Amino acid sequence: MGGPRRRRSFLLLLQVLGVSLILLEVGSQKTSDCARWCPPKSTCVNATTCRCFPGFNSSSGEIFTSRLESCDDINECGPPPAVSCGKFADCQNTEGSFYCTCIQGYELASRGRKFRNESENTCQDVDECSSGQPMCHESTICINTVGSYKCRCRRGWVPKPGYQNRQPNTTCEEMSFPTWTPPPGIKSQSMSHFFERVQELHRDFKPALAQDTMQDLIKSVDEMLEAPRDLETLPLPERHLMATHFLLGYEAVLRTLAKAMPGASFTYLSPSNTELSLMIQERGDGNITMGQSHARMLLDWAVATGARDSGPTVMGILSSCNMQKLLANASLELEPEKKVELNKIHQSPFRSAEPRLLSAVNLVFLSNTNTEKLDSPVTFAFSHLPETPGPRQELICAFWKSDGNSSGHWAMTGCQTLGTRNGSTTCRCNHLSSFAILMAHYDIEDQKLALITKLGLVLSLVCLLLCILTFLLVRPIQGSRTTVHLHLCICLFVGSAIFLAGIENEGGQVGLRCRLVAVLLHYFFLAAFCWMSLEGVELYFLVVRVFQGQGLSKWQLCLIGYGVPLLIVAISAAVNSEGYGRTLYCWLNPARGFLWSFLGPVTFIVLCNAVVFVTTVWKLTQKFSEINPDMKKLKKARVLTITAVAQLFVLGSTWVFGLFLFNPQSWLLSYTFTILNCLQGLFLFVLHCLLNKKVREEYRRWAGRVTANRYSEFTTSTSGTSHNQTQAHRPSESGM
Repeated sequence: MGGPRRRRSFLLLLQVLGVSLILLEVGSQKTSDCARWCPPKSTCVNATTCRCFPGFNSSSGEIFTSRLESCDDINECGPPPAVSCGKFADCQNTEGSFYCTCIQGYELASRGRKFRNESENTCQDVDECSSGQPMCHESTICINTVGSYKCRCRRGWVPKPGYQNRQPNTTCEEMSFPTWTPPPGIKSQSMSHFFERVQELHRDFKPALAQDTMQDLIKSVDEMLEAPRDLETLPLPERHLMATHFLLGYEAVLRTLAKAMPGASFTYLSPSNTELSLMIQERGDGNITMGQSHARMLLDWAVATGARDSGPTVMGILSSCNMQKLLANASLELEPEKKVELNKIHQSPFRSAEPRLLSAVNLVFLSNTNTEKLDSPVTFAFSHLPETPGPRQELICAFWKSDGNSSGHWAMTGCQTLGTRNGSTTCRCNHLSSFAILMAHYDIEDQKLALITKLGLVLSLVCLLLCILTFLLVRPIQGSRTTVHLHLCICLFVGSAIFLAGIENEGGQVGLRCRLVAVLLHYFFLAAFCWMSLEGVELYFLVVRVFQGQGLSKWQLCLIGYGVPLLIVAISAAVNSEGYGRTLYCWLNPARGFLWSFLGPVTFIVLCNAVVFVTTVWKLTQKFSEINPDMKKLKKARVLTITAVAQLFVLGSTWVFGLFLFNPQSWLLSYTFTILNCLQGLFLFVLHCLLNKKVREEYRRWAGRVTANRYSEFTTSTSGTSHNQTQAHRPSESGM
């Protein structure tokens, strides 16, 4: 069995070898045939087809059949790129291939130069400043950056002309003391001495001694301000012009000297309690907090650096108490919106604001000089003398602002007062300048008008007291009209005294004391007007209805004079008890129309008395003609004029000016109303006492002396009903 099987295997092997030899012969023949026309960088596939080598390609693709085709290099690096080398790396194309290299400023962790794909990318930044290469000038400091480096001037050095800081080729020179000249047009011996000292510092300045120079400069400023001599005698515009110029120059010098300071922070307290706090950093991020005993500041690092990063970033606060002398008596300018707000709060026209410095003047400066409008606000906390604002007063954050004429004043624009606690006020501002905490006293009313009011009320109180004593003690003038005069004077006296002593709400809170004052003022002034209306009634009975019976009895007069205002006040208090008392004044609150509980009755009484006044004057004109038709017109006009003027004050007709005072800023009506009504007591004394013949005689009897002076033809004698009726026909002793 083994013989036939071995023969079959041998025959099969011979067949395979034969086929292989035939195929090799055919392949050899094909290769020799295509080798004649396949282009370079390609290989023969068969007699009619060629294939480009890896990394090469023809216009028809990797395999082509045209004898006109050629195999060209494939640019794997693109565009578009066919491979990815990863970050911080570049693709480099080669003939038939490619490789990756790290970009300039980066190298592989293995220190190799080439790699093939992104997975092999270990590119990392090269620290050129520690590589030992002499790349930066000796006047600069090398600063490594991501993938590169910069050359920055050393502390106390600045770029030479034609160079910029933080460039690879930066070259620097030592800085000089900044130029600081006196403000033009102002002559001051103290200022001249100071700038002579500045010139000495300029001459002796060395960047290495910047710290000592800065301390000497602060001491020199303190010496000038502690003994200002002729500076305080300068006119305010010139003094404030110097302050503006001085603060700007001071800021520029401190900023420049700070850039030459060694270290990252510096604090100096002068013998005069001027405090300087500096922070100097090369780089930073986020919010930065710095400060000293007078002031603290919170700001964003980007705000401090600004757009131009030409050196170390400087942040500084200089707090000076002596600077107050230079800024004394400066004005405070409020925004229109603030004035409108004050008008609403105080319910009176705003006139002016008087500032008073409570804190040191804080000069704030940064490397960033473009601080008129910051990208993000800066928060301050300023220490000051603890003081509680009174009425029409407010603690505010203010800054020194240059006027258009280069003078200056305090302003609040762009600053917001956030709160005050334990002698520290927090502010937020969107700009930088010289800041201070001020106590602003708002002048809501005319001070001259207030003085006139106080003096007029004091004079009226004296005259009203004399009237009261006269009506009580002089018996010949006793009668119903005298009773009306007496109680009118009593109501005016009590109301004026309460007004003078308690109208101001000192605490600012509407408490029991303020409400009580408002209630009493409401009652006694209403009572005074009720007695003025009774004056009109008595005058009507005296002149118009002279032969038609007597007037009201005393108990009826008192019931009307004191009962009607009591009823009005009781109803008003029951309806709106919160209407008594205001923030600044202990008077009726105009909210919800509560003020009309006073204005309504007053308007009615004044109008009624106006009718009585016109009727009285008309009737007197007729009676003068009937009694004495031969009376000269001039004398008659004089008598009527005196009578009319006198009755204006008796009947309260002068309050008409107050009813027409719709606009409190109308100074003419305000002054007229105040003067006439504050002097009402004086007019009543002259009319009812000095011009009354019987009262004058009683005065002479009391004094024991006789006077020969002649007085007015009219008196207010009311010694009895029959006597009154008789006197109604006698112009010399009419119902005045």
